[in-house]
Amino acid sequence: MINHILFTLPIATIVIGALVLMLLSYSRKFTMQRLNILAVFFLLISLAFQLINIGEHSSTFLFPDIFGDSFILDDFASIFDLMFTVGAILTLLINNDYFKSRRYFSGEYFALILFSVFGMMMLSHAHELVTAFIALEIASLSIYALVGYHKNNRVSSEAMMKYMVLGSMTGAFFILGTALIYGAVGSTSLTEIALYVVNNDLQEMTLLIVGSSFIMITIMFKIGAVPFHSWVVDVYHGAPYPITMFMASTFKIAIFAIALRLYLVNFATINVFWAEMLQVITILTLIGGSWMAINQKLVKRMLAGSSIVHSGYLLIGISSLGLGSDVAAPAIMFYLIAYFLSAVGSFGILSFIASQSKTQMTYSDFKGFAQKRPYMAIMMSIFMLSLAGFPSTIGFLGKFYIFTSAIESGQILLAGLGILTAFISVYYYFKLIAFMYFYPSDTPQKKFPIDISTIVIAMMALLVIWGGIGTSLIPFIPSPDAFIDIARQSIGSLK
Repeated sequence: MINHILFTLPIATIVIGALVLMLLSYSRKFTMQRLNILAVFFLLISLAFQLINIGEHSSTFLFPDIFGDSFILDDFASIFDLMFTVGAILTLLINNDYFKSRRYFSGEYFALILFSVFGMMMLSHAHELVTAFIALEIASLSIYALVGYHKNNRVSSEAMMKYMVLGSMTGAFFILGTALIYGAVGSTSLTEIALYVVNNDLQEMTLLIVGSSFIMITIMFKIGAVPFHSWVVDVYHGAPYPITMFMASTFKIAIFAIALRLYLVNFATINVFWAEMLQVITILTLIGGSWMAINQKLVKRMLAGSSIVHSGYLLIGISSLGLGSDVAAPAIMFYLIAYFLSAVGSFGILSFIASQSKTQMTYSDFKGFAQKRPYMAIMMSIFMLSLAGFPSTIGFLGKFYIFTSAIESGQILLAGLGILTAFISVYYYFKLIAFMYFYPSDTPQKKFPIDISTIVIAMMALLVIWGGIGTSLIPFIPSPDAFIDIARQSIGSLK
C-alpha cells in the first residue's frame, strides 16, 4: 500500500497543483509571474518523484482492491510521464515572455496546463478502456479551453469551436468502440481483451475488430492523420503560440501512449488485419501533410502542416508493428523523443519572437533574421534541420530507425515514400533558413537576449545536436544509444 502511494505521488502532485492554481487564479497577491513559478514548482516536484521511482518497480496495478486493473504502473508509462512533465515545464518557461506580453492571459491558464498533464498521465497509465476515455477527455477538454483562450480573437474562437465539435465527435467513436468491445468480451479491461484475442480466431472477433477500428478513428483524429486532419492547420493557427507548442509536442505524444499500449499488447495478434488500411492512411498522411506544408505562407501554419507529415512517419512505425518488426516499437519511442525536442524548440522560438510582435509571422518576416538575431537564427536552423532529418541531428536518427523498421517488415514502398517526403520537407524547412540568411536586415542586432526563455531554447538546440552525434563520454547526459536503450526498456515493461 505504501509503495502504491509513493508511485502515485507524481500524478497526485500535478492534480493538487492544478487545484491550488485554480483557487489562486483570482488572488491579487499572486501575479502571473508568481503563478508561473508556482506551476513550474509543482511540475518539478512531480518530475523529482518520477525520477526517484523510475526503474524501481515492475509492471504492477495501482490499488487493485479498489480500482482492479484500471491503472498500471510500468516503465512504459513512466517514460511518457517524464515527457509530459518536461513538456509542460518547457511550455511555461519558454513562453514566459509571451504570456506577459498578452493581457488576455490569467491565472487559470496555468491550472488548465496542469489539468491537461494530469489527463495525459492518466492516459499513459490507463489499463481499461473507460478509464482511458475519461483520461483522454480530461486532457482534451483542457486543450479545447486553451485553444480558445484568447476569447476576443475571432480566429482563436473559431479554432476552438472547430476542434471541440470534431473532437467530441471522434470521442464518441472511442466510447462506441468501447461499448462494442464490451459486447464481445464482456469486459473493458485490457487484460481481458488480450486474453480474448489470444483465445479466439480472427473470424470469431468481428465485433471486437469493429469496436477497435472505431477507437483507431479517434487515435487517427488526435494525431492529425489524413483524412482526419482537416482541423490541424486551422487549430494550430488559431491557438496562442504556447498552446500550439504544447499541442504539437506534448499532447500528440500522449495519444501514442495509449495507441502503443493497445497495438503492442492487446491487439498484437490481430494487427495484421489493419496492416493494409494503415498503409493507405500512412501514404495519404505523408502526401497530404507535405502538400499542406508546402502551400503555407505563415511559418506557424507550415509547422502545423509538417506535424501531419511527422504523424505519417510515426504511422510507418505503427504499421510495421503488425508485420513483425522488432525495431518498430523502440523506433517509435525514439522518434517521439526526437520530434518532441525539435517541435518544442521551433515553436519556442516562434513564441519568443511573437512576444515582441502582434502579427502572425510569414516567411518574409524572417528576412535578414540571421543579422538581426544571429544566435536565434542558428538555433532555428538546427531545429529545421532536425525536422527535415538532416544528418548529425536527432531527427536524422529518428527517421533512420523508422525507415529501418519499415524495411525490416517488408514495407519498401512506405520506406521509399518516407524518404521522398523527407527530401520534399527540405524545401519548406530550408526555405525558412534561406530567408534568414540570404536577405539583408534593416535593423541588425548582434546582442543575444539572455533570459529563461532563450536559455531553455539554447539547451534544446544542444540536445538536438547531441542526440545526433553524442557519445557516452559525458555520463549524466544520455547518448542516442542510451535513448534507444531507454525505449527498449520501456517497451519491454509492457504486459
